[in-house]
Amino acid sequence: MSYTLTVLGTASPHPAPGRPCSGYLLSGGGARVWVDAGPGTFAELQWYADPARLDAIWISHLHADHCADLLSAVYGLAYGGLTPPAPVPVYAPPGCAQRLAAFFGRPDPGFLAGILDFRDLHDGHEAKIGGLRLISRAVTHDTEAYALRAEYEGAVLAYSGDSGPCAALAELAHRADLLLCEADIDRHPGEEPQVHLTPEDAGALARTAAVGRLVVTHVGPTLTREAATERARRSFGGPTVTAREGDILPFG
Repeated sequence: MSYTLTVLGTASPHPAPGRPCSGYLLSGGGARVWVDAGPGTFAELQWYADPARLDAIWISHLHADHCADLLSAVYGLAYGGLTPPAPVPVYAPPGCAQRLAAFFGRPDPGFLAGILDFRDLHDGHEAKIGGLRLISRAVTHDTEAYALRAEYEGAVLAYSGDSGPCAALAELAHRADLLLCEADIDRHPGEEPQVHLTPEDAGALARTAAVGRLVVTHVGPTLTREAATERARRSFGGPTVTAREGDILPFG
């Protein structure tokens, strides 16, 4: 049995016409999980799923290009008639609820409790959502950040979130059927730590982790998606494609 990853947005660091920032819908095992909530993805999500019927939301880190559309979700779920039957679990780095509440000028996020149930991520965090097993690993970035491994009946998706090269990524992605990986920068500027991946880094990660397929996403403004994908493909030596809005990628 397969499950699917639907690409809602891939842009970095800001949305472009027809191209929202990072966001994906993971479907399988009777569950639907919104993975990252970059600007523009809440609207795209509604083509494929009823936000009120989401089983969970998973947020890699609290940079706006990965989480700002949680604000749109609050307006939809609380005021827009998309009322969920129970609060939707939100797996996110600590402080997510407080940051969202601050948009409303509220010091206490308790007013969100009727629609969203915030649960802090940590390295090695695991959650069971329907038939999906979600495993989060802390990765190298310039803020607290996580990568995701989703497992269902032997099938595996790995998602880098935003990360520089690190051992946790290779461990998380080991033998994944599909690796969804950022290739944000053309080259490393030289400072430590390195907080994003080049296309060659993405390809090397896919090769080291022995994944089945590499999907390149979150390509920054110094690269084209086509060039980044081709460079990653040469580094990996295996099946490599570009993530594009509206793609529905089955695997498993």
